[in-house]
Amino acid sequence: MDLFEYQGKQYFARYDIPVSAGDVALTVDEAVAAAEGAGYPVVVKAQVQVGGRGKAGGIKLAADADEVRLHAGNILGMDIKGHVVERLWVEHASDIEEEYYASFTLDRAAKKHLLMLSAQGGVEIEAVAESDPEAIVKLHIDPVDGLDRATARQAAVDAKLPERALDGAADILVKLYRCFTEGDCDLAEINPLILKPTGEVHALDAKVSLDSNAAFRHPEWEAYAATEVLDDREQLAKRNGLQYIGLEGSVGIIANGAGLAMSTLDVVNQVGGTAANFLDIGGGANADVMAAALEVINFDQAVKSIFINIFGGITRGEEVAKGIVEALGRVELRAPIVIRLDGTNAEEGRRILADAGIPESRLRSEPTMLDAARAAVALAGQN
Repeated sequence: MDLFEYQGKQYFARYDIPVSAGDVALTVDEAVAAAEGAGYPVVVKAQVQVGGRGKAGGIKLAADADEVRLHAGNILGMDIKGHVVERLWVEHASDIEEEYYASFTLDRAAKKHLLMLSAQGGVEIEAVAESDPEAIVKLHIDPVDGLDRATARQAAVDAKLPERALDGAADILVKLYRCFTEGDCDLAEINPLILKPTGEVHALDAKVSLDSNAAFRHPEWEAYAATEVLDDREQLAKRNGLQYIGLEGSVGIIANGAGLAMSTLDVVNQVGGTAANFLDIGGGANADVMAAALEVINFDQAVKSIFINIFGGITRGEEVAKGIVEALGRVELRAPIVIRLDGTNAEEGRRILADAGIPESRLRSEPTMLDAARAAVALAGQN
């Protein structure tokens, strides 16, 4: 679950990470009240979960109440890359001497936490990685050992932060790591992390993604879920209890297990296609689950082919096949299906599919994930 900037800053504050004084506002009057509380000058910021707010006019500096009214009135209701602004964050404006980047996430391949730190902040880290990869310090952290202040400070030294920023940066990195781990985040990012002329290091922005698998430990997250912005596909998936994230491609993805679903997205991209979604059906692939998954995929008008990638462990191949056959009787699909079925009882599953009398134009089976990805991408007209 991705948080809005203001929610991320509130989350940071719970771990004593310094953030700007401010408040959220849903109306122009509330924006003025928030500005009065934060102290002028203030920054009025659109709260949407997409980049490019500044270029779109969604971030404005205000010196007094009249300017807050003007900017708040203009920004509320603004469309930024398809996201309509319904709330604002109004915070005290900060003086900035330098901007840095800091984040923690999980490196699944290394099975360790990953710190990324750069003296080049305020821009997309992907752009920094492409133009100057040596400008990003990457430090793997064993979850058992954690991150101590000395290691954090050395990372700041390696990232070539100035001497006067080292102690403040180290302090924030330790707190950010605690937020990432104890707060059950998938991502905890500060961009930019700023150095003020006074020498203080400060989180000027916040990007936080929470691990929904840890929600049982955090009843307070229900407040975040109430503000979660979902498109129509994601709302349908949520009603059906599916782990779904909408993307922009034309190959619909269904897989059992988050890791396999991510690998499926990667292999589709590898063979020249683009995925329309991430959809993990977990260990259950019965007819009800498969029908619900296909209904969600079918709802997306951009989908031109469907790639079902199942590796049976606890999930048995014949049950998957029976689920698909029954689901096809319930859901009238616009797009053809390509399936890769492997693992427990996969041969029996493939036999059930072959004997079902489903035309190859609607359903075809491929022996490997790569072959299936190529077929799905070709059917989607992407290759």
